[in-house]
Amino acid sequence: MGNDLGGLHHVGLVVEDMTAAISTYRRLGFALPPPAYPTLSTAPGAPARPVGAANTHIYLRRNFVELVTVIRDGQPIPDEAHVVPLKVPADKLPALLAAVRGAAANLTACLDRFQGMHILIFDSSDIDCAAARLDTAGVGHGGVHAVQRPIETADGTQMVPARYLEINSDDPTAPRGLLPEGRVGVAENTPVAGQQRPEHANSAIDLVGCMLCVPDEALPDVEHRYATYLGGATEVRHSSTRTFELDDTTVTLVAASALPNVLPGECPPALPAFVGYTISVHDIVQTEHHLRAAAVTCTKGHAGEIVVPASEALGVAVIFQPSAD
Repeated sequence: MGNDLGGLHHVGLVVEDMTAAISTYRRLGFALPPPAYPTLSTAPGAPARPVGAANTHIYLRRNFVELVTVIRDGQPIPDEAHVVPLKVPADKLPALLAAVRGAAANLTACLDRFQGMHILIFDSSDIDCAAARLDTAGVGHGGVHAVQRPIETADGTQMVPARYLEINSDDPTAPRGLLPEGRVGVAENTPVAGQQRPEHANSAIDLVGCMLCVPDEALPDVEHRYATYLGGATEVRHSSTRTFELDDTTVTLVAASALPNVLPGECPPALPAFVGYTISVHDIVQTEHHLRAAAVTCTKGHAGEIVVPASEALGVAVIFQPSAD
């Protein structure tokens, strides 16, 4: 793999109800900060109001899991939410509003398919190099964008710079920044001194894998797409699965007919669909103890992992596995 990509930056779930989603994931043993709700004056002199999308993050050692919801007019804001005012010069307001509404429209399209995981972002130490490589490979994307993202520090929530790009579909009729399986892209973050990374009751350490289920006949094409996106990542091929290794994280493609063997009991809500992600943990016994005490349905896998089914985790299975550290 080229040195412009590292492992997984984050995966994201698009959810119907932020308050309910936070409650669900706290029950699974994850520590989540209050959600961030951006506000913006949509016209000169108009009062600021919530716009676009709201999110919160399960912060892990190197990466995170995002919960994101579309902000709808009249929708109540959770009592614990952090309101994040966005300020922009008047001449920049139309462009910002267009970007915010475009992102919200894509998230709405994801949610119209199903509630669950629709976002996969890879980490990069040099996103400009990654963008150039994708250009050379003929992969369409929306260019590198600079944004601010909320980070929890000892001094409270801070907005810090981040840069990202989203890969476009080859289908010219598809929305920009949206592939058949959802939003896939690359992000580069500026390190933040004093960032808070809480302890999780389920002993979670890192996001180390994700799984994409595809129609059997589409597996070769999706394999080719991801091999191109990842620029020569090590690939392990089996008859019905393809696993790309990125540092010590993985992306696994699984044919729909093989999913019952890979994730017993799971059924994709649509095809293609992200159907699971993997979290490494310090102590799998502690993980199981927490889940059982919280009355969360879970099963044990052949390799000692614990699987929380999609029905308990907002549409995507969560696989806890012992850390190799």
